[in-house]
Amino acid sequence: MNDELAAELHVRAERDQAARHLVVKTRDAREMRRIDADNTAWLEQVISELGWPGFALVGESGADAAWLLAQHADLHPAFQRRALELLKAAVEAEDASPRHLAYLTDRVLVAAGEPQVYGTQYTDDGDGSNLRLQPVADPDGLDERRAALGLEPAAEYDRRMRGL
Repeated sequence: MNDELAAELHVRAERDQAARHLVVKTRDAREMRRIDADNTAWLEQVISELGWPGFALVGESGADAAWLLAQHADLHPAFQRRALELLKAAVEAEDASPRHLAYLTDRVLVAAGEPQVYGTQYTDDGDGSNLRLQPVADPDGLDERRAALGLEPAAEYDRRMRGL
């Protein structure tokens, strides 16, 4: 395991989350965008050199942090798609979480204007109001697909998203 890389992933994930909390307080996303761009460039370099930072390379919590950075690389959709392909291979090799695959799959699809598969992505009116699920392909099979990747039922996730 690469402890130094895992530690850097944790630091970057903490910055990512702190920036998102700041946006909630201030409604100013400039710092979040700056941190996302820096994290994306850094993760892209890591992936080019070492491949996907999976369990074997950075441990479970390091892999969680790597996924979070890729999940928030929205300003770089080509990189996000590449990360998704590497993550798929890592999940198949049991070196990454299937849950992460669900979230990043949906994120990439929604960014491309396509319906999501696992129902993980929501949108709002820009001020936090009117939270709603992004369109989902085959809604009747949603809970089955979610369960296959270790996600809770859609209704339970929806309640959690809404803070109910």
